[in-house]
This record gives sequence, structure tokens and C-alpha cells, in this order.
Amino acid sequence: MSPNQPKTPPRQIRIGDTWYDFDAAAKAMGTERAAVIRELIDWYIREPGAKLPARPERSVVEAARTAREGGSTRP
Repeated sequence: MSPNQPKTPPRQIRIGDTWYDFDAAAKAMGTERAAVIRELIDWYIREPGAKLPARPERSVVEAARTAREGGSTRP
């Protein structure tokens, strides 16, 4: 058994480049994508006490997208 084996198997979904913006947003909130997704799922299936996770300011996502695109802006 490896020392860092997760308790749950990984799941795959297709998202696109927004995934990287989501990563920056999660990090800005002091968390990680997986934790945010788990919170969203719990809220969506109405787990008792589940709440929507806090969101970062839009400027965090815009800055991450600009950096990812090499400083270019979209028309």
C-alpha cells in the first residue's frame, strides 16, 4: 500500500480550460478544487447542513485567465 493512497477512487469529468481558472479560484479561497466540488455535490443532493461554498472575487478568475492566456485579452 502506498503511503498517500486516497480513500476514494478518482472520478473523471471533462471541463476544458475553465478547470485552470477554477484551480486559481479555489487556491485564492485557501482550498482545492476537490474540496469545492465535494461541497457543491453535498449542497446539490441536499445533505443536511450543506451550504454552497464561498466564491472568490471575479477579479481572481479574470487574472488567472489572463495569465493562462499569456496576457492576451479576448475581444
